[in-house]
Order: sequence, then structure tokens, then C-alpha cells
Amino acid sequence: MRRLRLPGGQELPVLGQGTWGMGERRAERAAEVAALRHGLDLGLGLIDTAEMYGSGGAEEVVGAAMAGRRDEVFLVSKVYPHNASRRGAVEACERSLRRLGADHLDLYLLHWRGSTPLAETLDAFEQLRADGKIRHFGVSNFDPDDMAELFTGELGRQSATNQVLYNLTRRGIELDLLPWCRQHAVPVMAYSPIEQGRLLGEPVLRRVAQRHSVTPAQIAIAWVLAQDGVCAIPKAATQEHVEQNRAALDIELSAEDLAELDAGFPAPPHPVPLEIL
Repeated sequence: MRRLRLPGGQELPVLGQGTWGMGERRAERAAEVAALRHGLDLGLGLIDTAEMYGSGGAEEVVGAAMAGRRDEVFLVSKVYPHNASRRGAVEACERSLRRLGADHLDLYLLHWRGSTPLAETLDAFEQLRADGKIRHFGVSNFDPDDMAELFTGELGRQSATNQVLYNLTRRGIELDLLPWCRQHAVPVMAYSPIEQGRLLGEPVLRRVAQRHSVTPAQIAIAWVLAQDGVCAIPKAATQEHVEQNRAALDIELSAEDLAELDAGFPAPPHPVPLEIL
């Protein structure tokens, strides 16, 4: 398993497991838990969730999946912007920890910008870190201007990551945000690396996949993982899907592959507003 170093020195796997959409239907919970546990068996110890996902249901699924295996997990959750006040973020984190059955998070993110001043949210994160309830903090869905504002203060410069939408069809961050994050040694955590499945029928992607005898989804994930300073958190709700995601780590894209993908999915010619799903 390749690993990515955080600014504070800790490392996390470059490929993890997302949970967006989990915990919403009780009939699917056992399969979701089994998929996450199988991912741990395969070394996919980075698990990303949020209080928003399934109104806390995804955190409960993660808690069940990592029961007895907490030391194998780099655990990430996110706080709603409307809960990101000094007191609200602390209380939200405590609720997340109860649902997760954990005593700490490895990384706690502000899910997106809201009306609460960043300094207040950062104060809450610092309190949570001092209390041992989180080890690192960071942000999600922050554009370059947001990141520049974040880095005006000492606490903000300790942010460990920025989690954003990034895949072959969403390459706008390559023009501004990704270079900024690389310059400031902030890893990017890419969510929806296969665009929720919408890009998988693209002929270019299928041609490259056929050359490697793999699936288009695996090529899409391998492309994200080939980018410097980026990790990916695709969701997989079945054990077979988890195994396919894990196998994407072993794909080595050639210069020809990368050139063909670049031509088929070109980055925009000029900066665009940060995209979200």
C-alpha cells in the first residue's frame, strides 16, 4: 500500500473507502459493514465518513465495521457548516464519536464553508485536538481563495488536507487549487473518483481499460492515484467492488495511456469555480 504523508508527519493510505450513501437503508447495512471490513483486510485502512451521510447512519456502519479493529483505521469524519461554531463543532464531534464507537478521529474536516467564521471553527478543532478527540483537522470543498484565507492564521496553516471533487471529468483544480496545495504541502483527498459511475461508458476510458484487461472504473481510479499529492476515497458497497478498487493500485498507466486520457478528458482551458456534488 502506497502512503501519503500529512503535513504533521503522519501517513495515510493513498486509497481508502468512502461511505457517501451508506447507512441509509437498514436492509443494506450488513453488506455495507462486510464491504468495509473486507477493505480493511485488503489494507484500505483510510475510511471517510461524515455526520451528514445518512444522518449519521454511515458513521454507525463504519463503527460496526471497525469494531475490534480501530488500530487498522485512519478514521475521517466531517462536521456540517451549521454545526461548526466553537461549541457546536465540539458537540458534533462527540456525537460522531458515539456513533462510531471510537474515542478519537484521526482527521476531522469542515465539510464546506458556512457562515461561521473560520477562526471560530479552528478554535473548536484545536480544543478537540487538545482533548484528544481528534489528531488532525482539515477542510473540504475549499477553493483557492478559501485556502488562502485559511492559511492567514497559524492554526489554519496546520490543516492536514482539503477534500474535493476530482476525477477525469472534473479537472478544474489542476489549474489553481492543486498547484496551491502542492506548493503548501497540503494533500488533496479526491472524492467521487469515478463521478458516481457516470464516466464509465466513455469510449476512451474503455479502450485504455481493455489494454490492461481491467474495468473502466479501475482505470479512472488509477488515473487519480497517479497524480502527485492526491489520495482517493471511492465508495464500494460490495466485497467484489472493494477488491476491484484495491486492484486499481497495481495498475501502472503508461505514457501512452496518460496521453490518451488527457486528450479524451482535457482540463478546462481556464480556471473554473470549484465543482461539488
